[in-house]
Amino acid sequence: MDDVELPLAYTWTEARSAGARRRQASADGRRLTRGLYLSAAAEDGLAMRCRAWTRLLPPDAAFGLGTAAALLGVHTDPQPEVEVVLRPRPVLPQRRGLTVHVRDLRSDDVVETAGLRVTSGAQTFLDLAQRLPPAELVAVGDALLRTGRLDPASLARRLDRAGRVRGVVRARACAAVLHPGAMSRPESLLRYWLVTSDLPAPQVQVAVHDRWGRVVAHADLGYPEHRVALEYEGRQHAEAGQFGRDIDRYSLMAADGWLVLRFAGRHLGGPAVVVERTRRALISRSWSPAC
Repeated sequence: MDDVELPLAYTWTEARSAGARRRQASADGRRLTRGLYLSAAAEDGLAMRCRAWTRLLPPDAAFGLGTAAALLGVHTDPQPEVEVVLRPRPVLPQRRGLTVHVRDLRSDDVVETAGLRVTSGAQTFLDLAQRLPPAELVAVGDALLRTGRLDPASLARRLDRAGRVRGVVRARACAAVLHPGAMSRPESLLRYWLVTSDLPAPQVQVAVHDRWGRVVAHADLGYPEHRVALEYEGRQHAEAGQFGRDIDRYSLMAADGWLVLRFAGRHLGGPAVVVERTRRALISRSWSPAC
């Protein structure tokens, strides 16, 4: 029998019913788990893999936790397994490549994105509070706010009815310091460390004005009253065009009396360097703990 046309994602049962042989299913693509295949013609992205998994999951399943965060637009480290959330039931799906979490979800705890059922931004934030350290949880929350997948009101409502579930204390503490203005995970980490230190809280995306009142630059974080700015520089800042723009920006800031602290990936291991350098910069600008 000639090979039959198969969809981008299919189960072995579906392929066999269409007349395919085991040889074709094995050669056509790759196996996600026992009896579930993704065609070689399919884009190998998370959303496509999740669509494939829906062929084996109950209709009320929602993708959650790390998988939900990625589907909602948060840049996270790739998860080795797809994570789903199900309401309590006698028997839970058990498949290699799949992690199942049990939650008593309500209708407003689930949203649809890219044609998939996904836990809402508020539910995802609460679930991730169980396993993420506070600084990383704030980075996730900032990203969800920035992309419009979360709003303070919906988060407050979800946390109000969370009771005493695991992680809720951390979620409530971190919710109080979320800010949609942080443009990246590193910026969120820097801000969290400063906000939870004994230093004053920095402003986000600070406009820098020249002596004529024109905006000449924006700082990731800053203290306008002391003219101290903090900048995180990722790899994109090494690109020639961006490097040149940065030189102009820092020169303009310095010309108008700003002290710019620049941080990179090597400084993201913990708060000590960021907090202490910021403290020294503020003290050099006449700040004191009594201010």
